[in-house]
Amino acid sequence: MSTPPPQTAPGYGYPPAPTGPQLGAGFGGASGPNDGFDRREPRGRWPLRRARWGFGGAVLASVLWTVAVWTVPSLVKVPSAALATGNYRVASDLCATASLSRFGQLYPLQSGAPYHYTTRNKALDDMYCSEYLKKANSDTGYVTLYLEVQLHHAVNPVPEFQAQRAGFAQRHFQLSEVPRLGDEAFVAYLDDPSGADRDRHYLTQTLYVRDGAMTYYLNWSGSYLAGKETAPDRDTIREALLIDTRDALRALGGQG
Repeated sequence: MSTPPPQTAPGYGYPPAPTGPQLGAGFGGASGPNDGFDRREPRGRWPLRRARWGFGGAVLASVLWTVAVWTVPSLVKVPSAALATGNYRVASDLCATASLSRFGQLYPLQSGAPYHYTTRNKALDDMYCSEYLKKANSDTGYVTLYLEVQLHHAVNPVPEFQAQRAGFAQRHFQLSEVPRLGDEAFVAYLDDPSGADRDRHYLTQTLYVRDGAMTYYLNWSGSYLAGKETAPDRDTIREALLIDTRDALRALGGQG
């Protein structure tokens, strides 16, 4: 299991590796000391990992975009006319609207209260939700879920979506296409053994979707200690990402 905190959305609206207080920096906003989020840390060594992952999440998307623009400049040379947002609507509480019930079955216990925000603008509507979940009370760590949905009213999000994908490929994420979901969708996966303890694996698996002018990501992050803990099943997590994403998009007015 893992430990990232709520996050600030990455630059364009996508996260990546586990990240921090509101996976939204750049894709959304940042929370302040009086935002109502319960920031009490779990016991043990998890707070350190939360801080580390939180920082990474806040900057990852913007870094990917910058790298992609410099290394694949053709990505930004596409028509910039705004696309239609279709029937997608803005939800005031994305955590309540997108129930993420499949992940709730895998991890039935919450650690702290979910965090959410919604911002509205004639150019961009932004919705965000983060949750920390456990399988059992005895677990010393937990997994994190970061969800963000954006409706782009003023620009065409295609170039940035393509740049995000190219950036993850350059960072050696394993990418797999998802057919029949929006206009384009893919899953990015990374198993990162890092730090002083090389047996500790930090896992990230994220589903990215673009449907017209709607962009979406659902990020799962966790960790395990090789030889002492069972690694989360990659296919099970991918299936949960797909099931909960289709449900979330339908709840927001899309086809799912």
